[in-house]
Amino acid sequence: MVSELRAQGRYGPELRDVLPVFAGLGLSVLGAVLGFVWLYRTQGVAWFALALVVAAVGGSAGLRLRRGVVRRRGDRYTAAELADLDDQGLMVAATRMLRRDGYQVVDLTARKGRPRLYAHDAQGRELDVAFRPVSTPGGDETISGPAPLRETGRPGTGHPTSIVVHRGDFSRADVLWASRQDGVHLLDGHRLQRWAAGRSLDELGLAPQVR
Repeated sequence: MVSELRAQGRYGPELRDVLPVFAGLGLSVLGAVLGFVWLYRTQGVAWFALALVVAAVGGSAGLRLRRGVVRRRGDRYTAAELADLDDQGLMVAATRMLRRDGYQVVDLTARKGRPRLYAHDAQGRELDVAFRPVSTPGGDETISGPAPLRETGRPGTGHPTSIVVHRGDFSRADVLWASRQDGVHLLDGHRLQRWAAGRSLDELGLAPQVR
């Protein structure tokens, strides 16, 4: 069960990962309590109340900043993290990265029968994002034959650019087939890692031009 959750990117950190954080948090709370007790005994109620207000304001600001950092970190993935994702996990990661790039995302999986996304941004650009099925973690990621790519459609009202995401390498037949299509781009494992590291689709040359 745990291995399946990890493969889907839904299993949280282990105890050894969070123990230092909890230890640091405990020491911080203890230090704050001792500091407030000392302030109350030596400086009186007024300074104690002022310190509480400052701590509350600072804590709130720090929490908002930390949440922002966590959100930004959640939109980025290392190569090792990508390698642990299954089809569903890869789609979730792509959804987050699309939102990071400024797109609104609609999950079309239920309608299409396999992981599929439709995305559009404020500039009117549309993306049809399909996924080449991945193998089990650590397995061979090279799949021959362009057949899965030919299911790429046009889910929007306009003419969205089609992007096929694959965690590994596309075959030569896939590349030749895509080169003959209008508005079909292949995002292989190398580009996927760059996208996951923080590069945008615009920087990778995969985003459609603004009409």
